[in-house]
Amino acid sequence: IRLIVEQAKVPVLVDAGVGTASDAAVAMELGCDGVLMNTAIAQARDPIRMAHAMKLAVEAGRAAYLAGRMPKKLYADPSSPLAGLI
Repeated sequence: IRLIVEQAKVPVLVDAGVGTASDAAVAMELGCDGVLMNTAIAQARDPIRMAHAMKLAVEAGRAAYLAGRMPKKLYADPSSPLAGLI
């Protein structure tokens, strides 16, 4: 998706493979302009709650994309201070 977004000269929408809110968030974090959804909401046990979760996920994913991800590292590197811990 990221490659498509980088090369596209038109808005990019995801229209398949979105089964839950985390899928929508990832699509938006990768730079998609929007996510079309139907089945994930229509077939959820609680469609109203799923629709709300999707809304929040799309908003969070877009905000994360616009904020910019920190650079990825090959290995995890703890950054929390150790001073003052028991």
